Amino acid sequence: MEKMVVQKTEKPNPDFWKNKRVLLTGHSGFKGTWMSILLNSLESKVCGISLEPNTTPSLFNLCNMNSKLDNNFCDIREYQKLSKLIDKFQPEIVIHMAALPLVRESYLKPVETFDTNVIGTVNVLDSIKNLDSIKSVLCITTDKVYKNKEKIEPYKEDDELGGYDPYSSSKAASEMAISCYKDSFLLEKKIGLASVRAGNVIGGGDWSSDRLIPDIIRAWTKNSPLEIRYPNSVRPWQHVLEPIFGYLVLIENLFKDVSLSGAYNFGPNSTDNVSVKSILNIVQNSLENLKINYLNSEDLFHEAGLLTLDNSKVKKMFGILPTWDYKTSLEKTINWYKHLSTGQDPMNLCKDDIDSYINSICNQNLK
Repeated sequence: MEKMVVQKTEKPNPDFWKNKRVLLTGHSGFKGTWMSILLNSLESKVCGISLEPNTTPSLFNLCNMNSKLDNNFCDIREYQKLSKLIDKFQPEIVIHMAALPLVRESYLKPVETFDTNVIGTVNVLDSIKNLDSIKSVLCITTDKVYKNKEKIEPYKEDDELGGYDPYSSSKAASEMAISCYKDSFLLEKKIGLASVRAGNVIGGGDWSSDRLIPDIIRAWTKNSPLEIRYPNSVRPWQHVLEPIFGYLVLIENLFKDVSLSGAYNFGPNSTDNVSVKSILNIVQNSLENLKINYLNSEDLFHEAGLLTLDNSKVKKMFGILPTWDYKTSLEKTINWYKHLSTGQDPMNLCKDDIDSYINSICNQNLK
């Protein structure tokens, strides 16, 4: 059942989130740490389950997040340990972010990628399916779950799933597992379950390997050449706050109406689907002395060249509208790293961006 078009941009309701018991897997990662900070600001009770941060530095450690929530380092492939932690916490809401998220790494670790992204997801869903406390579950997958046909038209939620590389394929397979648990176990118990597919997220505090912005920052700080594999690849770029704000709005609706269960795209407007080279042109104006080397793509692993998302469903149903365009998102992201390099506090930088984003939503609604 679809709702009428919402005329304003929605944002999370603090009254809803205050004291809600939220299980967040993957809380120590880049996106998970931003979600932890946002939930912490909303006064939710968060239990985090993930591996320890795998980058140095990491946003999780810089912000001392282990002291701000119920922190648990656990591999989601360890079913018994995972199940005990979840049963002890008795969450009302589950946000499942834990994954092996990198395309190139998945070529090197295909078994671990499938094990984590498929079986790990099954372990989480199986651990919560019989809990009376559970009301809503959100599983984060990726824009790369779609069988990429290099088409100009953006992918819609009912397009064919697939995946060339192990990461994309494992995430498409996890979508099937999510759908199975939704239909076989959760809906009959009035538990809402949605999967969400977001575009390429950027923002301060990401030091992952083989991601454009972290690679840019590493090259800039070391004064070394930035190596670019696919300058003409087009992606749906968005600031990390765009999807995580939207996730919370979706959960609020799912909490009230389990019939809203299903798959949703979270992507920017079509004008923000731009090439890597377009991103670099803007960044070079902000980061002086950034040198770029373009690699021979024939010698590299396959990656999609054109990938965009249709976000009309969440716009129409929930009023989840993009707020920062890719230029603003880039400016916020690069400034975050610049301010960090001058000694500013990373937690305050994140909170400042959250406040700025909320102000942008308010201003957007006044237009």
